Amino acid sequence: MQQFYKRALVILVLLIIASAIGAYVCVQRAFPEMFLLPAEEDSVLWLSDLRTDSRDDGGDSTIHLVDDRFSLNFKFFVTETAAYPFSSISLLFKDAAGEESLTDLSRYEELTFNVRCAPNNVLSFSLYTFDEHTSVTGKYLTYRGPIGFFSCKNEWAQVRMDLTRLDTPQWWFDMFGQELSRKGYNLQKVAGLTFASTFQSPKNTESEVIISNIKIAGEQWSYIYALCVFLALIWLGFVIWLMRQHTRFLIKDLEEKVQRDRPLVAYQQLSVEPHREKERAQVLSFMATEYSNSELNLESMVTKLGVSRTKINDILKSEMGYTFTTYLNKLRLAEAARLIAEKDVNVSEIAYLVGYNNVSYFNKLFKEEYGCTPKVFKNLCGSKK
Repeated sequence: MQQFYKRALVILVLLIIASAIGAYVCVQRAFPEMFLLPAEEDSVLWLSDLRTDSRDDGGDSTIHLVDDRFSLNFKFFVTETAAYPFSSISLLFKDAAGEESLTDLSRYEELTFNVRCAPNNVLSFSLYTFDEHTSVTGKYLTYRGPIGFFSCKNEWAQVRMDLTRLDTPQWWFDMFGQELSRKGYNLQKVAGLTFASTFQSPKNTESEVIISNIKIAGEQWSYIYALCVFLALIWLGFVIWLMRQHTRFLIKDLEEKVQRDRPLVAYQQLSVEPHREKERAQVLSFMATEYSNSELNLESMVTKLGVSRTKINDILKSEMGYTFTTYLNKLRLAEAARLIAEKDVNVSEIAYLVGYNNVSYFNKLFKEEYGCTPKVFKNLCGSKK
């Protein structure tokens, strides 16, 4: 059985490693996340882009970038000159060459960031999503801009934006003649994201905004379900294999044990002749022929052979390596194993045949010798047939 245990241990270790790797991969894919700021090695590249109403609407609002490396820190001053005054900062996705890049964010569902404003403010967050009906590459005004709003104060606060439930502003539908029922937008092609002032932002007052730890995250439970199925299959397969292999190796081990013990039963034919000393021949021959006698004990053997108990024990110890009781049980159990394997006889009958009047005691000794009860041994031998 040692070979079986070693093999099972190796496979168990391999399965644990495979399960750990599978769990790591699936969990990573099931809960993807990426920091846009501060940027990570695998995050998308982006460039900051500042815009105000002074560019197209004749206003004179201003915006100034303080930092976009460790945090998105900008100051803006919104006036009431333009009909729709605003200041905004965009993170436009770029490729390695600095060209516009449409990035697939469909794996992500939520954007989180920490924000602080002075004075208190209400700002907007929006995406530049490519719309097949209206968008022209590079012209961000033609992109659909689903939007959400958040408030901020002079104390740090965390904001969560659901990327899948932003609202497209009505002016976009009016500008491009689209039906209001076309609420859906595509996160597979996103050109960037924007933080901007709103009509509730303070006017004619310098405002400062600091945004940090911009992270997008998602949930794809299909990977978790796949992981559960994968783990269930490999561990169920391992259990089935373990049970079958254990049975096979147990049968093989019992067969080898029975084969090793059978010469004990046939000791009179195999081993008596080489012994020249009369007392040794008498003791070994007597044991080999009388072991099935339930009344056999050391005292009755001393009486019948006329050999002292000390001499009997010395002979058995030197020749067989066992005491009288141990050797007697070896003989009886070896014959019992043979009968169980070869004959369709009740276990209790076999116990009496080999010299045991107490079936429970016989079961106990058999299990200690062969590692299983006589009933299990019989079933294993029967399954092999």
